[in-house]
Amino acid sequence: MRVSLFITCLADVFYSGVGKDVIEILERNGCEVVFPANQTCCGQPAYNSGYHQDTKDVAKHMIKTFELADYVVTPSGSCGAMIHEYSHLFHADEVWKKKADELAKKTFEFTQFLVDVLKIEDVGAVFNRKATYHTSCHMTRLLGVKDAPMKLLENVKGLEFESLPSKETCCGFGGTFSVKMVPISEQMVNEKIEHIEETKADVLIGADCGCLMNIGGRIERQGKPIKVMHIAQVLNSKQNN
Repeated sequence: MRVSLFITCLADVFYSGVGKDVIEILERNGCEVVFPANQTCCGQPAYNSGYHQDTKDVAKHMIKTFELADYVVTPSGSCGAMIHEYSHLFHADEVWKKKADELAKKTFEFTQFLVDVLKIEDVGAVFNRKATYHTSCHMTRLLGVKDAPMKLLENVKGLEFESLPSKETCCGFGGTFSVKMVPISEQMVNEKIEHIEETKADVLIGADCGCLMNIGGRIERQGKPIKVMHIAQVLNSKQNN
């Protein structure tokens, strides 16, 4: 199975190790992974800020970049959801809407691809820590991916898992929201961290680098002893971390 990796801006710049983990897991499970070098930002920041015409230019470039891909896999539920938004973006353009629909059909968030396409729920991971999981808004509400991460984490040997209270609430990132609404965003992420501390977990797992950057940055500023990890890092673990 040939898979094209859509790394996303945040993973490329701040979490490059996540891309490595995704590739290693996919290759161990029979996938040939390719990396289209022309890929760019998916356009989500511009789209969320109302610059839809500018977003169309980016979307067209991304559609062309992944046009020949069999599958597109991304370690970000948020960016994966944005790819699916292209269909709405081009609702009045029959030609580009068709192309957008075709890309959406073959684009999957990483855990979604493992569970729903490869039919794999146990990747052989070993992670001897107590952890909780943050469900990102775009991944759960727009992509509808809720069960896949849980199925994979349930099969991680040594993992002591605690459900996160009020897990459905936003962490306050929301892309440009955290820039435009700083006081509100700060209160939201503080509340999220309080809930994480309630679990007594020493690791927070997530599947969206934007959320992890937001929560992790605030945790670091507060001096909390909580490690923040992408789910791919946990699923690629073979020992105590």
